[in-house]
Amino acid sequence: MPDHDVVRLAIVGAGNRGGTYARLAAATGAARVTAVADPRRARAKALAADVGVDPGRCFDDWRELLARPDLADAVAVTTLDADHVEPAVTAAAAGLHLLLEKPMATTDSDCVRIVEAVERAGVVCAVCHVMRYTPYSRALAELLASGRIGQVVGVEHLEPVGWWHQAHSFVRGNWRREDEGSPMLMAKSCHDIDWLAGVVGARVRRVSSFGGLFHFRPEHRPEGAADRCLDCAVERACPYSAKKIYLERPLEQRMAWPVSVVSLDPGEEAITRALREGPYGRCVYDCDNDVVDHQVVNLEYEGGVTASFTMTAFTEAAHRKTRIFGTHGRVEGDGVHLSVMDFRDRSTETIDTMAGADATAAGGHGGGDAALVDAFLRAVRTGDRRPVLTSPRDSLASHQVVWAAERARRTGTVVTLD
Repeated sequence: MPDHDVVRLAIVGAGNRGGTYARLAAATGAARVTAVADPRRARAKALAADVGVDPGRCFDDWRELLARPDLADAVAVTTLDADHVEPAVTAAAAGLHLLLEKPMATTDSDCVRIVEAVERAGVVCAVCHVMRYTPYSRALAELLASGRIGQVVGVEHLEPVGWWHQAHSFVRGNWRREDEGSPMLMAKSCHDIDWLAGVVGARVRRVSSFGGLFHFRPEHRPEGAADRCLDCAVERACPYSAKKIYLERPLEQRMAWPVSVVSLDPGEEAITRALREGPYGRCVYDCDNDVVDHQVVNLEYEGGVTASFTMTAFTEAAHRKTRIFGTHGRVEGDGVHLSVMDFRDRSTETIDTMAGADATAAGGHGGGDAALVDAFLRAVRTGDRRPVLTSPRDSLASHQVVWAAERARRTGTVVTLD
C-alpha cells in the first residue's frame, strides 16, 4: 500500500493498451502517471504529453525506468506479448504492484516465472481479463449465484472477432504470427477461457479443439489484386480493404483505435503514407500471417459441466454471445442484455445490464477497461485484493487450458489436464 493517497503509475509499453490504461487511471483521480517507457520515442512522448508526464521521465528502455523504482508504486506492463516476462518479474522484485496485459506471457514457463515473482514479492498483480469486470459479466455472475436457473450444466459461447478486426490485428498486425507472439486462441481468446471459468466455477478436466487458417491465404487472392490496397484494381469489392478500414472513417474515429495504431496523425496524408509504407496497407492474401481465423474448443470441467467455445473472424465485431443451460432455467446473453427463462413457471425476463454498446478496444470493452483499472487502483491503495477478480494463479490455470486446447487441435486428440 502506498504511503500517499494517489497511486503513482508507470507505463511500460505506450501502445493502444498502455495508453488506454494510463488515461483511465489518470481520469479516476486516484492515480497519477509518473513515467513512460517505449522504444518508439514518438509514442512515448505522445502518451506522456497526454497524461501530464514530465518529458524527462520518458524512457526508451523499460530497464531505465525500473532502475528508478522511486518513480512509481505500480507498473502497467503493456508491451507486446513476448516481451512481458522480464519487465513483469523485474517490477515485482522491486516491490512494484503490477497491472499486466493479457496474455501473461507466451510460454507456460514464463507465466510460472511471473506468478512466482509476484508471490515472492507479495505485490498486487491484476492480469487484464477485462471481460470479468464489465457490468454485463457482473450482472450475470449475480444471476447465476442467486440460483435462479439452478445448477449450470452446459454453456455455448461465441467470440465474434469481426472481419476487419481479424484483418487489422491478426493478418496485418502485431498478432499475425505465432513465432512473434502466441497462438490466436491465446492472443485473443484467453479472455474467453478465463471468463468461462468464472461462469462455471470449476477447473477444466479435458479439452478438444479444431480449427485453422481457412481464408487469409495466397490461394484466395482475387484475380487482379495488387500487393497493397492503395494500388488495387479490385479493392472496392474486398471487405478487407485497408482504405475502407482506415481511411474511409470520420476524423474523430481516425483519432482512435484501430487507426491510431497505424498512424498517430489522423490526417489523410499521414494515414495514406502509413498504408503505402507500413504493414497495414498490405493485401490480406499476401501477408506473412499464420494464426488461425476460426477455432472451436470443447471443454469438460470437474464435476461434469461442459462448454463449447467458438472463435471466428467471419462476423461483425460485436459483443460475445452466450447461452447457459441450467437445471431450472436458461440464460441467453448478447453482452448487453440477459434473457432469462424459468422452467418452473415458463416466465421469461430480459435484463438490461447497462453495458456499453461497443465491445471493441475503441469502446473500452463494454466498460471492462475502466472497471479493471479502478479495481486495481483500489486494491493497491487499500491493500484489499478482493476488487481484483482473478489471482495470478487463476490466470495461469486458464492459460494452461489454452495451451492444452492448442495441443489438442494440433494432434487431433483429447487432452487431459493434471
